[in-house]
Amino acid sequence: MRQASEIIPASMDGVFHSKKGFVSGTPIFVGTRVPLKNLFDYLAEGHNLDEFLDDFPGVSREQAVRVLDTASEVLESVAYETVARRTGAEAAKKVIPWT
Repeated sequence: MRQASEIIPASMDGVFHSKKGFVSGTPIFVGTRVPLKNLFDYLAEGHNLDEFLDDFPGVSREQAVRVLDTASEVLESVAYETVARRTGAEAAKKVIPWT
């Protein structure tokens, strides 16, 4: 399986980062101390994006949307690779139509 650095585009530089010794190395939104995990926790608890942005005003809508879009792309990629590994690439294309 590929590493996250191979899947996540370099264009995410202005969106989030992680530094050893800063917020314990947790991935955070650039310009804040807000962990990316907070966004996913909010959504999992039934809150919407506007509620998250209201509670974390340092995070821009563009940052949050780009994180969600990238997470979707990563999950699609991992799903494709998993199906391809288990059944072969041609079968994966039939199961996952966006490939």
